[in-house]
Amino acid sequence: MRAGFEELAWCETPIGVISLRRRREPSLQIDVYEVKLGDEFLMSSLFTVGEIGLARIGLALAPNTDLDVVVGGLGLGHTARAVLEDSRVRSLVVVEAVGEVIRWHERELIPDTAGLASDPRTRLHHGDFFEMVDADGSLDPLTPGRRFHAILVDIDHTPRHVLSPSHAAFYTPTGLRRLTRHLHPGGTFALWSDDPPDADFSAVLAEVFASTQAHVLTFPNPLTDGTSANTVYIAS
Repeated sequence: MRAGFEELAWCETPIGVISLRRRREPSLQIDVYEVKLGDEFLMSSLFTVGEIGLARIGLALAPNTDLDVVVGGLGLGHTARAVLEDSRVRSLVVVEAVGEVIRWHERELIPDTAGLASDPRTRLHHGDFFEMVDADGSLDPLTPGRRFHAILVDIDHTPRHVLSPSHAAFYTPTGLRRLTRHLHPGGTFALWSDDPPDADFSAVLAEVFASTQAHVLTFPNPLTDGTSANTVYIAS
């Protein structure tokens, strides 16, 4: 008989212990896969509307064909999987700061996104997304100076609630201008946030990009019998 709870993997990181666990959700009779950083929940396979929406909204404004895409943050892989479901996508580079998270997918520990690492369009790169944005090189270490049609980011909880103080500079006009160096002209940037739209951050986006929007994605929360929401910012 399968256990109701199982810790599948864990490792030390500079910002704490990150772990992947599976538990049986008795109210729904399904297996739920969760990622924790220390005692803090980062993500759950029970709530993927925002992660999938990040990909779909982020690619909606992209050019019509042969898209080259970067995803910042791998996690459970739902954003990357949704990117690959778009037939226009030619290549996907996923930048993940924790090498162990990449190994989760290479070992196919997460059933919903199994096959992600072996898709021929995909390369999973172990690196610090924010440092790579700031550097003079590329978000694709194999191709210096390469630009992308879309960059989709799901790393921090929100632009204000970051996992590490070193991330904060990214959410400023200077940080976002550095990001635009990695985009083709007319390319799109999309960002997931766990908070309602933030007027101050929307103003920062408007200072850097020609067009910006904040989309609120709502979804049922079976744990509270209510509704939860995420925000996806899109800028081009």
